[in-house]
Amino acid sequence: MDYRRLGRSDIEVSSLCLGTMTWGEQNTQEEGFAQMDAALERGINFFDTAEMYPIAPREETYGRTEEIIGNWFAARGTRDKVVLATKALGPGSRFDYVRDGKPRLNRAHLVQAVDDSLRRLQTDYIDLYQLHWPERNANFFGKLGYQHDPSDTDWTPLEETLEALGEIVRSGKVRHIGLSNETAWGTMKTLELAERGLGPRVVSIQNPYSLLNRSFEAGLAEVAIREDCGLLAYAPLGAGVLTGKYLDGAKPEGARMTLFPKNTRYLGERAEAATRAYVALARLHDLDPAQMAIAYVASRPFTTAAIIGATSLDQLETNMAAADLELSEEVLEGLEDLHKVYTYPCP
Repeated sequence: MDYRRLGRSDIEVSSLCLGTMTWGEQNTQEEGFAQMDAALERGINFFDTAEMYPIAPREETYGRTEEIIGNWFAARGTRDKVVLATKALGPGSRFDYVRDGKPRLNRAHLVQAVDDSLRRLQTDYIDLYQLHWPERNANFFGKLGYQHDPSDTDWTPLEETLEALGEIVRSGKVRHIGLSNETAWGTMKTLELAERGLGPRVVSIQNPYSLLNRSFEAGLAEVAIREDCGLLAYAPLGAGVLTGKYLDGAKPEGARMTLFPKNTRYLGERAEAATRAYVALARLHDLDPAQMAIAYVASRPFTTAAIIGATSLDQLETNMAAADLELSEEVLEGLEDLHKVYTYPCP
């Protein structure tokens, strides 16, 4: 397993990070325990979760994933072996059951969110605390066609958010902070405020990145490299699409797209054509399509870690094996050739 520095911190994290968003919905606590055991044994020391997990989010299961991780820490005594990342959710009408019904990224809400996560996780510190998405109107979660709205002023200033995070870091409850689903402007603005002494410096940005969505390269890749604010790449398999298991309209039993058919972000005619081409390339070189896709994401110079998730141990074992895969120049050239054809098949 390869280990990389998290931003400008003194923390070394594995190049593969264990994603946890299915625990408490698709996966039982027992299955979550088994996945964490297997990941730790394989050398993965980096786990990522969020207060809103599991996905799909709903009031009945809110915070359950963090509780499962906390129970595992208590049962195994493994807290000191894991670099733990979690996230504070941003605003959204469907989260009327969180805090006062209108979650914000202000001081009061962030302090409460951190304390609640610490309680569920059964720990007294979080290694990496991330803002799940911006509070302002911005192009996140694959949104295109940004239109500036001068009346969009009802959001917590970044200065206030960063100052609050600084207080939380100084309290010892959080070691480092990161962003998620953020833009180049938001990332650079937050870094600028930190340079002015208004709060801690972000060490990472968790955004989508895969063979089906390389939009991170357009502006954020340079930011990640020049500012030592590396990518934590979520959905490196495009919600499992790049395994090829959904080709030709297939709906495998128990798969995410089967259980949650409204999740069409990585589906569509062009996405299917691109997936078919990537799967064919993998098979041409006797590679597992999932391992090829994950290895590609992890090999990018701006990537700190690729976040892998699974609903079965077999899937997890397959995904973790990507850590041992070094893609040949021939495969990399083939991937770039396909990217020229399928430049942006889905958000």
